[in-house]
This record gives sequence, C-alpha cells and structure tokens, in this order.
Amino acid sequence: MTVLVRALRPGNTPDAEAFAAVRRACVPAMLSTADSVRFDLSHAHPESRYSQLVAESDGEIIGTAQVGVSYDSPEPGQGFANVYVLPGRRGLGAGSLILRTAEEYLSGEGVSTVFSWVLDDPANRAFAAARGYRASRSAHFLRLDLAGGVLPPRQEPPDGVELRTGASYGDDPRALFDLDAETVADEPSDVAAEFTDYEHWLAETWNHPLVNRELTTVAVVDGRPAAFTLARTDGASRYASGMTGTGRAFRGRGLAKLAKNDSLHRARAAGCTEAFTGNDAGNEPMLAINKWFGYEICATEVRHVRDLG
Repeated sequence: MTVLVRALRPGNTPDAEAFAAVRRACVPAMLSTADSVRFDLSHAHPESRYSQLVAESDGEIIGTAQVGVSYDSPEPGQGFANVYVLPGRRGLGAGSLILRTAEEYLSGEGVSTVFSWVLDDPANRAFAAARGYRASRSAHFLRLDLAGGVLPPRQEPPDGVELRTGASYGDDPRALFDLDAETVADEPSDVAAEFTDYEHWLAETWNHPLVNRELTTVAVVDGRPAAFTLARTDGASRYASGMTGTGRAFRGRGLAKLAKNDSLHRARAAGCTEAFTGNDAGNEPMLAINKWFGYEICATEVRHVRDLG
C-alpha cells in the first residue's frame, strides 16, 4: 500500500468527516465533528500557522495531524504536532510520514521545539522515543456515565452567589474571557499560555460549533463571574467540559464544583448520556473534584517533546 500525506482540503466534507472519525476512533473522549474540524481550520489565529494534515492510503484517510505554532506562549520557537493513526491501519508507515511532514512544516515556520501528545501505551511511546521524543507530563481523559450514573444532588448557591448560563452573556462575554484568561494562565502545562486577544477568543472559543452556551454554567459573585465550566456537545449525546476554573480571588469556596454540578445536571436533562473531561495528571484539585462527581479515568496521554536540529 502507498501512503501519501497532504493537507486537508478546506471545505471538503468527506475530508472533514474522515478527519473527525480518525480522532474519535483514536481518542473517544475527544469531541470531534466535521463542522468542528472545518471551524478549527478556518478560525485559527494567523500567527498559529495552523495546519491539518491527513495520511491517505488507497483513497482512505487513515491518519491525521494537527500542527501549529504556539503563538500564545511567551516563549518563542515552540510548536505542536499531534498525530493519530487508525488502530487497524498502523504499521503501514503513515505515522512516520505524517510526523516527518509536520516537523518539516514547523521547522520552516521557525519552530525549534515540538510538543506532541502521545497515547500512553507501549507501542505509541516506543514510536515517539524512536523518533527522538522524550516524555514529559501526563494528562488523563475521564468519563462519566450520565445515563446510568448517579450525580451528586444539586445544591442551592450560597448567599451572594448566582448561577447563570453562558447564554445569558450573549455576544458580549468579555467578563468570561477575562476569567478564562486568568484560569488558563494558572493551569499546569509544559507550554505557558497567555490569552490577550479578545476578538480571537470570541471567534475561536465562544463561537465554536461544539460550545453549548445553554449548558455552560457561570457562578457569579457581586455581578462578577467567579467560576465557570464551559460546556461542549457533539449535537448528539456526548458532553465535554471544555474548561472549568475559578478566579484567583474566589478559590477555596467550592464555586467550580457548584458550577460543574449544575451544568452536568442540565446536560443529563437535555439528553446527554456521556460526559468527558481532561485533567493534567498533576492537577490534584480538579482530579479530586471530578472523582467526587464519579468520573473515571478512561485514557491517558503523555506529552512528549523534541528539539528540532
């Protein structure tokens, strides 16, 4: 079989559907649809130099890569290449070819350090090590059975706290951007991120086709968003927490737990049967919160890094 690597064709529905299908097959905890694939490409920040690559064998897309520059990191020269190959199509050289293509692309964009998420199993870790990547931090995917599981009872907000939906912020969610930027800055990561571009956040995050504003919950204190959980859904039965966090001035009061519990109850009432989330392996506070909800680890990825020479 001959394997070819090319860029995903913008606007091509079969390409986008196949790209999303590979992602779902490799990491079921990731929500991915044809609409979200097209949206991610068309709304990527120009400085990210974002590209979606596909590996094709006999007309079938068997592998994908998300490639780009970490433009929002204060440290220049960092980039990413996240590669996935269908489990039944491994061993054909698709992974090697698509990774090499991604590295050549990033090198041409001035990237000197490449980060890549690798599924935590012996074959994938050996693949990464053989290509010069060294293991760094881990992150867990967690799953919650919304249909058959038991959620903690809904709680009334304490005095002075109000729960609002993301929809209540409509097209003017500047206060949510400020809160998101603060929580992202404190999130454990190999690559620091700084949110400074509100207009891009509005286009790329708030208006993303997977974001469900009705199921997003914001805990508000004295009119100020203090904690939130950003809900994502695939339009069918799967729900994911895009981000859950609390502003620095409000931590230690259980507001993130309050917001997430409200969102999960409303998601179940809306017909969602599975909930997914992700946590850095070192983020003990959020892991404890998710364990309280009944989430169980369903997969782990290990971030790997390679210096391009």
